[in-house]
Amino acid sequence: MTPAVSAASAVDGSATTAPRRTPGASSSRKVLQLLLAFSESRWEASVAELAATIGTPVATTYRYVALLKELQLLEEGRAGHYHLTSQVMPLARAAQLANDLVRLAKPSMEEAARELGETVMLFQQFGDAAVCADRVECDRAMRFTFEPGHSLPLGLGASGKMLLALLPEIERDRRLAPIVEQRGSFVRDELKHALENRFSVSSGEIDEGVWACSVPVQAYGRRPTVLSLAGPAARITEEARRTAITALQGYATRIQRTISSYSL
Repeated sequence: MTPAVSAASAVDGSATTAPRRTPGASSSRKVLQLLLAFSESRWEASVAELAATIGTPVATTYRYVALLKELQLLEEGRAGHYHLTSQVMPLARAAQLANDLVRLAKPSMEEAARELGETVMLFQQFGDAAVCADRVECDRAMRFTFEPGHSLPLGLGASGKMLLALLPEIERDRRLAPIVEQRGSFVRDELKHALENRFSVSSGEIDEGVWACSVPVQAYGRRPTVLSLAGPAARITEEARRTAITALQGYATRIQRTISSYSL
């Protein structure tokens, strides 16, 4: 583990560990968990599926669904299946606007996308997921698209592996154990490489034919963050891959300096 990355992984623990459960908020917690059960990969679900996800009886889940329908946050689509309404979209936009890291990183991300000719993204760690906070697409006809708010599991893909590597050792090992059991011990070697070299790569791990690389953005007191690039593997030569990694590391350093100046 290099000293630079050690500092990055020693960010404020409150950003990476699960917060204490608020007493007396069990029902409220379940309602919010129900909302968070929806994602790009599961944009609709039945009450039975939602009940199984949040661990509540079907009758109780029906009440939660009814409440969210009343607030126009959920609506029924095909028979017995519910999905989020457009009412939640301003929340996503508000979250993006409130994330000053996104605003501070944007100019460097735009320059990186122009220089490297591929899509550049900013990912942050939330629980067991790597969530896309922002992205800047290149202007090529064929390009990789990854919408802000989309998530992928920690330990998967260049961004998921780099973020997992950045977690404090105890938390990293805890989250890594089931991943190793599912995918194999080689994941440990990939994380070790990511820590020692300050970058992670993947090829076809999430989308077939897509190559990606990811580097850490060190920001003290903030949740683990990485700067990533992705594009069609067929057009990114070995030389272009080395160039992309080096360039991303430079842009990540520039973002870190911008954040430090902003925090003063």
